[in-house]
Amino acid sequence: MIEIVETDAGTARITWHKAKKPRLVLAASHGAGGGIEARDLQALARVLPAHGVTVALVEQPWRVAGKKVAPAPRTLDAGWRGIWPALAGMELPVISGGRSAGARVACRTAGELGAHAVLALSFPLHPPGRPERSRAEELLGTGVPTLVVQGGNDPFGRPAEFPEGPYELVEVAYGDHGFAVPKRAEITQERALEIVTGGVVEWAASLG
Repeated sequence: MIEIVETDAGTARITWHKAKKPRLVLAASHGAGGGIEARDLQALARVLPAHGVTVALVEQPWRVAGKKVAPAPRTLDAGWRGIWPALAGMELPVISGGRSAGARVACRTAGELGAHAVLALSFPLHPPGRPERSRAEELLGTGVPTLVVQGGNDPFGRPAEFPEGPYELVEVAYGDHGFAVPKRAEITQERALEIVTGGVVEWAASLG
């Protein structure tokens, strides 16, 4: 089911993948360079509903408008705030999530929006090759249970680079920023996505 939502940043779009007996909603948005067709977002939409989690894949207004480049963080945050009433309207706890830039939005807005938890897929800890430009504060400041799922070879931040903090981290060995694994890797692409979905299912089950 597709829902169109008007926000202060423009028209957003939610694609719902509903659980039969939902106990949680996972809202997940895309990064700055792609859409909800990302392999991890699609895998979660396929798997989580069977585990009682309704998945709402959110397309930010800039993406719906067909633009190629994401706007400034404050505009992304405005778009996320605008879709939140539609998510909260399910009257279930909402996990605020996203991949890459979408993960940053979820982290920055979790407190003000009353998110139940945060799922950060491929959190961009720093720009590639610029570890001194850390964005760790966003991740550490969510104030709610937070799960990071990170590729072992993510140029935006490998798991070992992450600071200690009040969050959990699942590593997808060999995975890049999009959780793609090389053909010569010891795990298959299918297995890499199973690690993503399995980690999220287990973590979501632990949320009160």
